[in-house]
Amino acid sequence: MIKYPTNLVEYYYFCVEQFKNSMEHYNYLAFAMPAFFLFVFLEYKAAQRKKKPELFKYESSISNVSIGIAERLINLFVAATFYQIYYWVYDNFAIFNIPNNWMIWVGLILATDFVWYWYHRLGHEVNIFWAAHIVHHHSEEFNFTAAARITTIQAIIRTGFWCLLPLAGFHPNLVITMLLVHGSYSFFTHTQIIERVKWLEYVFITPSLHGVHHASDEKYLDKNYGDMFVFWDKMFGTFQVEEEHPKYGLTHPLKSYSFLWMHFHYYFEIYESYKRADGFKGKWNAVFGSPANMDQDIRPELEKKFLQDRSLKLNQLRFKGYLAFQIAMCTIMLMWFTYFYANHNLADKLFTLAFILITLINCGALLEQRKWIYYLEYGRLFLIFTYVLYLQGQTKYLFVPVMLMVISEQSFSLGKRYQQYVLQTK
Repeated sequence: MIKYPTNLVEYYYFCVEQFKNSMEHYNYLAFAMPAFFLFVFLEYKAAQRKKKPELFKYESSISNVSIGIAERLINLFVAATFYQIYYWVYDNFAIFNIPNNWMIWVGLILATDFVWYWYHRLGHEVNIFWAAHIVHHHSEEFNFTAAARITTIQAIIRTGFWCLLPLAGFHPNLVITMLLVHGSYSFFTHTQIIERVKWLEYVFITPSLHGVHHASDEKYLDKNYGDMFVFWDKMFGTFQVEEEHPKYGLTHPLKSYSFLWMHFHYYFEIYESYKRADGFKGKWNAVFGSPANMDQDIRPELEKKFLQDRSLKLNQLRFKGYLAFQIAMCTIMLMWFTYFYANHNLADKLFTLAFILITLINCGALLEQRKWIYYLEYGRLFLIFTYVLYLQGQTKYLFVPVMLMVISEQSFSLGKRYQQYVLQTK
């Protein structure tokens, strides 16, 4: 028999419990994806209305969305662990037994933003943390799509900081709810459509203030780490208002749209710096030192080695439709996969994970005009055939799709046709 709540506190826990029970079968966070694209569309139309088409760049937006899809996908496999960690910390190590009332909610939102400030600041000041966070700052455009540039590695690091909240004594249910509110607010600070509102800047982080944080101008570097409130930046000397219009992105822009390179280039830079360092102190600084002290010659050398240091002019891409189709396909698959995640078996999960990641790598390689993506297409086809045959219990016939692909290649010169359509610009 269901016990119904009699006051606001009981009502909150009742709603959380009912939500958790429903989440055991369906994940309603799937609806965050269409909401995201709706806001991106509205922002894009507003940019057109204000005659600011430069706020969106096709290649950069595709890159931003690709990274966001990957983060949402991989997080499905690890998010439950995050929540379990919060409960484990709270049940075993909570310092205080903090009750649930409206004053506690005020304290929690301030505590959440305070923890965020230091997580965020260390993410800019410590190499190994910056390696995860730098992906968020690659984009040279500042719009809602840039908010999607989060990696799972970054989420894992962030979880370590969030554990301070249940450690202090905030119940995990409160913490998880507040993190959703906190994250939703920060999404709306990634836009140039909203004009500067100076009086709000006395209390809140606004799009203008967060735009300063994303800037590569010297006067704006390492400023405005707060996510919701300006208190901590003012308290610790990192507050900066917008004076001149910011130039967004990195001080040394990344010369690549490669999905893999964007995720891992800075780890390669740390490794290269570690190899070159002398003594314990030098190697320690390579990993835990400041990004400002990283040898700036390392990245160009690595880009020349792994990317051939190419400068492609991709203003008029012939394959925009194909690229958009793949992103749309990944989005729909991810929505479906997220909503029914608890009902999928291991084979379904591994197939979806592999298929979407291969497709996202393919999208980045398309923007990079890499010839090896043709073979990646075959790999994706083989993955589909393998999954279908597995579902039918006919994996012994795996040789059939391989033979069909070989015959098709030899008979119809598919590789040449693919290159004519994809591997060039107008």
